[in-house]
Amino acid sequence: MPTSSSGSLSLAAARRTALAAQGFASAPPSGTPTRRAVLKVLDSTRLLQLDSVSAVVRAHYAPVFSRIGAYDRALLDEAAWGHTARRPRQLIEYWAHEAALIPVEDWSLMRWRMVQYRHGRWNGMRQVLERNPALADDVLGVVKEFGASTAGEIERHLELDRPRAKDNWGWNYSDTKVVCEALFAAGELTVPKRVGFQRHYDLAANVLPAPVLSREPDEADAVRELVRRAARAHGIGSETDLRDYYRLNRRQTEPAIADLLDAGELEQVTVAGWDKPAYLHAEARTPRRVTGAALLCPFDPLIFFRDRTERLFDFHYRIEIYTPEHKRVHGYYVFPFLLDGELVARVDLRAERGTGRLLVPGAFAEPGRDHSRVAAALAAALRAMADWLELETVEVGEKGDLAPALRREIV
Repeated sequence: MPTSSSGSLSLAAARRTALAAQGFASAPPSGTPTRRAVLKVLDSTRLLQLDSVSAVVRAHYAPVFSRIGAYDRALLDEAAWGHTARRPRQLIEYWAHEAALIPVEDWSLMRWRMVQYRHGRWNGMRQVLERNPALADDVLGVVKEFGASTAGEIERHLELDRPRAKDNWGWNYSDTKVVCEALFAAGELTVPKRVGFQRHYDLAANVLPAPVLSREPDEADAVRELVRRAARAHGIGSETDLRDYYRLNRRQTEPAIADLLDAGELEQVTVAGWDKPAYLHAEARTPRRVTGAALLCPFDPLIFFRDRTERLFDFHYRIEIYTPEHKRVHGYYVFPFLLDGELVARVDLRAERGTGRLLVPGAFAEPGRDHSRVAAALAAALRAMADWLELETVEVGEKGDLAPALRREIV
């Protein structure tokens, strides 16, 4: 066991435990990564968050690259949005930690959430369903007749021309799109494919294996399984960490943690500097050291719970996409940089595909870090990312205290 006889861990040991659980203490695959190597990442993370921002690369692709290096993104697309008898679908979309890809077999563990969402996932969605009481059945009828379809295609089949609201910031969905999303949240529809990142909806019964569809664990059993998966993905974590991974609530997680403690699957320990108990997974390992470098996208499972990131790495991190440009501290789409088990820097990144450039508008070192050492490792990581994204050059801007040293390494 990676604990002392007193059941306590140093912060450094907890950090290495967490990194090992997330797949950062394993050697990357030799040779070109295969579908098996891609799916092995999911064995560690259990989910990949989806997000529409494509400033560098879509959020679900980046964590795989961070763990195994350059791979063919089509392998992940095929695992999530492709299916043949020889190569059955391995991943499916649902609301896990926000919208995410999860293993197909985990879809059943979300049944209780689908029940909660049967009348809509948020208030505006419920209002659309209430003012269009027949639209859900109409949408399902179109999908039954025509198969997997986008919301726009469904709307055209229904011969609707519903104006979109103009008074809301962000996505102005039509009522048909909102209802498609409501049926997806309720588990009646799922997403068998995406084209240009646009969802195509189909009946869950047409997409998911019969054993997955027929399994309906009660909420307590399902939540216990989700907490078990979260604990394995964390290696070590507080109750709030385990709760956040699948967006559970305290009422759900506390009984689940108690059951897992009784079963010997978790051990309650203390972590130096933490003001709350920690739970160590029975199979967690704590390597003596963690080496290597990785750029972490803002939605990487290692760091997407910002409170945990700060506790583990002493790294204060907030995404600034929605912050007005003049108020941003570090930039629009900032990747923390992991080096030998610590978060040592952060870079604002942009992939400019039309000109073949990976742009680095800003580069910032964490306090007390050796700029020369960090810049050398970061330059290599940026070059590797550019090659993976088929970009020819890396160009570093002026912003940030690390930028001068990074520019010297890039040239």
